[in-house]
Amino acid sequence: MDKLISNFDELVKMRRGLISRLRRHALRAVEAAINSVTPRNSLKRSIRRRSNKLIIMHRKRIDLKKFEKILVLGAGKASIGMAKYIEEILGDLISEGAVVAPRELAERAKLEKIEILPSTHPIPSELGVKAASRILEYAGEVGEKTLTIFLLSGGASALLPMPADPLTLQDKIEVTKLLLASGANIDEVNAVRKHISGIKGGLLGKKLSKGFVISLIISDVVGDKLETIGSGPTAPDPTTFRDVYEILNKYGLWNKIPEAVRSRIMLGLDGKVEETPKPGDPIFKRIMNLIVAGVGDACRAAERYLRSRGYRSMILTRFMEGEAKEIGIFSAGLLRQLSERRGRHAIIMGGETTVTVKGKGIGGRNQELALSASIKLRDLRNCCLVSIGTDGVDGPTDAAGAIVDGETYRDALRLGLNPVEFLTENDSNTFFKLVRGLITTGYTGTNVGDVVLLLKADR
Repeated sequence: MDKLISNFDELVKMRRGLISRLRRHALRAVEAAINSVTPRNSLKRSIRRRSNKLIIMHRKRIDLKKFEKILVLGAGKASIGMAKYIEEILGDLISEGAVVAPRELAERAKLEKIEILPSTHPIPSELGVKAASRILEYAGEVGEKTLTIFLLSGGASALLPMPADPLTLQDKIEVTKLLLASGANIDEVNAVRKHISGIKGGLLGKKLSKGFVISLIISDVVGDKLETIGSGPTAPDPTTFRDVYEILNKYGLWNKIPEAVRSRIMLGLDGKVEETPKPGDPIFKRIMNLIVAGVGDACRAAERYLRSRGYRSMILTRFMEGEAKEIGIFSAGLLRQLSERRGRHAIIMGGETTVTVKGKGIGGRNQELALSASIKLRDLRNCCLVSIGTDGVDGPTDAAGAIVDGETYRDALRLGLNPVEFLTENDSNTFFKLVRGLITTGYTGTNVGDVVLLLKADR
């Protein structure tokens, strides 16, 4: 198993005895979870080549001789790793292609046949617009005998921005920032993004459907909804301009978004702007959308590891949603119940929480969840909790998440810190820097959402 956590030893050795062992097992389980959903491992389970046949999900066979051109395109935090595996199995059969990835990954990576286009995340930029324009250039050259392999993973919504005419990038940035700070869930955020985009919500798929498309997807979305992952560039979009209008009003954003965006949505409501392609559209007969990995795979890998270490483990849910601080309280309650049982026990949850930002601090949803839980765990001596983003990035910080136990609260008090004040200010990153609870991995090259682990043991 690859070691991913750069400060693993520090986090384990800052405790002694039982808590140190719990931390070690929790962090190893995190590494097992992330390793199970790397691009290579995800694709290896789902796609392989046998001579001139591409075998997908062990049953679907694609005859590669039918195509005059094989184009590889993609976007997302895992797109480079996915492209490497596709190059490995298809080699010189690939005609050309390009993938869009975070600048930090793109600058140090290299592919043989496929161009790597840098972009930014979580806020879109002109760099991303340039990358999206290049992807559309490739799409414009697709013919009837083109096979496009599209590689999609989490982060593509921000990495692949193409404002719908006449909107500007600044319009999209402003709307994205407002949505991210509002507490809107990812489904709602992406519903809005799709309707102010010229490439999302099936619009890229519409261009590529002149040929045949295989879209291989690593999901970072709760419930693995095709239309939500990366804002669904090759998937049918069931959401409408009416949905977008209601979402923006729900979070009090209608009068805060740029006038040009309001105008576009109103034109859409009046039927004067074309809707995104819907389920049942004939274009999707030439598009195969396949999910090759999701948070459920990561949860199962963590469960297998913990069972190998003697824990009675269960996956409580892969549909975890809600306010991070509330899920933190709920998680602490589960640990309190586990603490009354004898033996080793573990609960695993996967999904993605949200943070409604009201303070002026710096943090991320996983760090906020862990901080909230630590307040309720302050008198327990046989438990620990880890909350981590599988992409290695939690909010606008360089941490992947955080680890807490019953001593975390006391650590804070010894340093003269009030955890409740840090939670109120949404300042979890500062808090964990001071008490030394941050988990650091750097970009992992994949993204299936978040994993929360609750561990309890007697010895």
